Amino acid sequence: MHARRDGAAVGQTVLHLARLENVPDQFLGGEILAAVYKRLGITMDFMDMPAKRSLLESSQGRVDGEVQRILAVQEQYPTLLAVQPSFTFIEPTAFVRNGASMRLDHGWKSLAPYSIGIVRGVGSSERGTQGMPAVQAVTTMENLMQSLDAGRFDVAVNDRFSGLLVIRRLGLDGKVQPLDPPLEHIPLYHFLHERHRDLVAKVGQVIRSMQASGELDRVRRQVMDAMLASARG
Repeated sequence: MHARRDGAAVGQTVLHLARLENVPDQFLGGEILAAVYKRLGITMDFMDMPAKRSLLESSQGRVDGEVQRILAVQEQYPTLLAVQPSFTFIEPTAFVRNGASMRLDHGWKSLAPYSIGIVRGVGSSERGTQGMPAVQAVTTMENLMQSLDAGRFDVAVNDRFSGLLVIRRLGLDGKVQPLDPPLEHIPLYHFLHERHRDLVAKVGQVIRSMQASGELDRVRRQVMDAMLASARG
């Protein structure tokens, strides 16, 4: 990882943002943000790193901010300022082997009777399955879907889009599928280091404008379609 050496916020042409490594929805969020910042004449430079290191680098100002996080991050890291409104989201979703049936009338609670696979360190999955009797944590999304296909647990929980992308990459189409509705809808926010306080409102205004025109949704869909199309199984 390289750190930016200049200090100015407004008027700079490149913004260096921490992006969580090996997380497809972080790539998706980054591409959406690139379209937002293009309106302001600012280009993105993404630094891929583990989740905890990412927050350390951004909160201490060695990078300019975070691509996307839940709003609660601002409580623990007051040097990071949330750009309002939310510009993207994740949807934790139950994945099962094809042919399996499961009712999700009660959201996360519906999973309690089953053996469940999650990815270690994914906060939404850990919180949603907390206290359930048969939860197995694996290290990667690839491990998760392969283990589900192998029958090591009844249901796997993953962000819907990331899960679909991993299934496509692994060639598990027709073997593993998501269930509807999603277990949860979690808004995600872009964060900037406090030295960019003057930029926060400008970015928020562009996000609101792009939401109102439908452009934000169009960009999201275009990036998702392109990522799925390029995934190899």
